[in-house]
Amino acid sequence: MSATAGPDARPVHASIGLGANLGDPAAALREAFDALSRLPATRLLVASRLYRTPAWGRTDQPDYVNAAALLETALAPQALLAALLEIERRAGRVRDGHRWGPRTLDLDLLLYDDRVIDLPGLRVPHPHLHERAFALVPLAEIAAAEPFPGHGCVGDALAGVDAGGVVAIDAA
Repeated sequence: MSATAGPDARPVHASIGLGANLGDPAAALREAFDALSRLPATRLLVASRLYRTPAWGRTDQPDYVNAAALLETALAPQALLAALLEIERRAGRVRDGHRWGPRTLDLDLLLYDDRVIDLPGLRVPHPHLHERAFALVPLAEIAAAEPFPGHGCVGDALAGVDAGGVVAIDAA
């Protein structure tokens, strides 16, 4: 399987959700933006502000810092996911099988162009994106018009969630 989408493939937009709540989460997200900008065959188009958000799923943990990035990439979806997991690993993330727990860095491939992908270990759009204000608020800040299969666009999906508790913590 090729790491890029193919020699004749056009670059696509990929939306990445970033989050952390251990160590220095804001620094971890800023370092992750830098790492995303260095991915091969990829350009970081825009990064959102950072947002403080309540924990989701398991609420017995510190608040998160969340953000989003919009990439233009020629990497195939599986190669992009592998690169995201490597960035997490370098940031000290250990995947121990516990869902929604505290973490040094979490990178999620939220959207990949207008594609629907259902493969082992990779589902795009992210299956819970339409429910998660902590992901939709930063993503809508930078990519409200991006297509979100099954939900119109990112801005449409954001209109359907309660965004209370999602607070920007740095300047635009």
